[in-house]
Amino acid sequence: MRYPEELIEEIRQRNDIVDVISGYVKLQKKGSSYFGLCPFHNEKSPSFSVSPGKQMYYCFGCGEGGNVFTFLMRYENDTFQEAVKALADKAGVKLPELEYSEEEKKNNEIKSTILRANKDAAMYFYHQLRSEQGAQGYGYFKSRGLRDETIVKFGLGYSPKYSDSLYRYLKHKGYSDDVLKETGLFKYREQGVYDAFWNRVMYPIMDNGNRVIGFGGRVLGDEKPKYINSPETRVFDKSRNLYGLNFARISRRKNFILCEGYMDVIALHQAGFDNAVAALGTAFTHQHAALIKRYTENVLVTFDSDGAGVKAALRAIPILRNAGIAVRVINMRPYKDPDEFIKNLGNDEFEKRIQDAENAFIYEIRMMQSDYEIRNPDERARFYEKVAEKLLTFNDEVERNIYIETVCDEFMIPKDTMNKLVYRQSLVYTGEKENTGEQLPKKQNNAERAEDGMKRSQRILLTWLIEDTDIYGKIKELISEEDFIDGFYKKVAKMLFEQLEEGNVNPARILNSFESEDEQKEAAALFHATLGEKMTAQEKEKAFNETIRRVKKNSLEYASRNATDVATLQKIIREQAKMQNMYISLS
Repeated sequence: MRYPEELIEEIRQRNDIVDVISGYVKLQKKGSSYFGLCPFHNEKSPSFSVSPGKQMYYCFGCGEGGNVFTFLMRYENDTFQEAVKALADKAGVKLPELEYSEEEKKNNEIKSTILRANKDAAMYFYHQLRSEQGAQGYGYFKSRGLRDETIVKFGLGYSPKYSDSLYRYLKHKGYSDDVLKETGLFKYREQGVYDAFWNRVMYPIMDNGNRVIGFGGRVLGDEKPKYINSPETRVFDKSRNLYGLNFARISRRKNFILCEGYMDVIALHQAGFDNAVAALGTAFTHQHAALIKRYTENVLVTFDSDGAGVKAALRAIPILRNAGIAVRVINMRPYKDPDEFIKNLGNDEFEKRIQDAENAFIYEIRMMQSDYEIRNPDERARFYEKVAEKLLTFNDEVERNIYIETVCDEFMIPKDTMNKLVYRQSLVYTGEKENTGEQLPKKQNNAERAEDGMKRSQRILLTWLIEDTDIYGKIKELISEEDFIDGFYKKVAKMLFEQLEEGNVNPARILNSFESEDEQKEAAALFHATLGEKMTAQEKEKAFNETIRRVKKNSLEYASRNATDVATLQKIIREQAKMQNMYISLS
């Protein structure tokens, strides 16, 4: 299911990217582009560029880039179809009714049936909680201090001790086994069909439309594990949903409180903190952060104060920060979680803890410090090294200097010492820490540096070609897409060269050829290399010729290594000799 390419391009052309992004980001014109603070990561100096000529955006700080469709997908967490519809509505373009394939029709029908089955299951669990056999479950919720209106608000329920009661109920309602297998509510064995949840209090999980998409269940006996959750299904993706978001998104509070579990969210909502959400029995992800960013740029983390909770918080903080979300951490000691805290100290005291919440970076350093015996000189030196490494996660120099000063004051570290450590490490290390997206040290060997340098030359050439299309006529006999060794670079170069031949360069359209966000982001980066705007005409011409030579030289060396006959080698040698005397005038 996809709209025609011509229609997508018409919608893109009728939505100027500067106008669209200006509705989300304050932009100021600088030269031929517009700049603002990046909405996708936390920064103090504008590095987010929007080019009306390219109809693309690119952040030189975090590398996010794309066209008007990808911006809405990234900022609003929309699907491509949702972004197309939103921009079509904005431009007054009427979208045709999409033709669904038989497979798509079947998939949509199954999704609708799963949602109906989930709703019926939620109603069944709710009524069981209020029945005689649900007394134990109801007693559990009351013992946790929940009021009846809270139980109703969250649709809490109980799954009976019989291992197939829900299955028999839904079969009686007319659902087929083909559908019930897809819900994740049952286990199909050779001996028969069993409920996945039994003898548990039940927490329906709802999406933003208040549709039941899954369940969490807490056991009332001694069975393990204590909590289980629905598996991922056609309607339930744990990494793209948050418990309580259907309520928190309409809260009048200006931030979200990120909790660890169902009961924390429910207890906070009952206490009046209706902005609480939690991940669904899985690690906090970049998708979760993007989802939160749709509603707020400020998050208070209130994970459990035990070891596991601290580790979870330390994993979530850099993910939130790199999504452009300001993070503070609530101190709940001496209690373990928000539920326990509020029961013992009350709502007003929790509100005070919110006001006193600690900056997340200082919290990270504080937790790091607990791993070292600071009175030991060797341990203290290692701690200082780790702090310096952590400070390099700030790309903006002004912001980094502010944090250096704050950290040194807070942890009594000599400022001169820390400045020297940060400077020394910045010379040795660059890169990105795997899994978190956090900028952290990564050593590079000579081969990696050479490869990065070559890719940069290819990016510079592609950027040059879209910013000065006349250059193509001067190099098309020398350079082709075959000179771009990397498969992805070659694919982008081929599309660009085809546009150059047609005389209709449209880099934003090239991005529509890629479906994944990662590929769109990578393609955008190929058209946003820094060319050195302050160069003289002579310096620019020299740099251009050096770029052409590097790209061609690398291509010929690669061809030489893979040549299989003498004739091919001789041809490569002639081309290499020809390149020695090559010089292209840009005037």
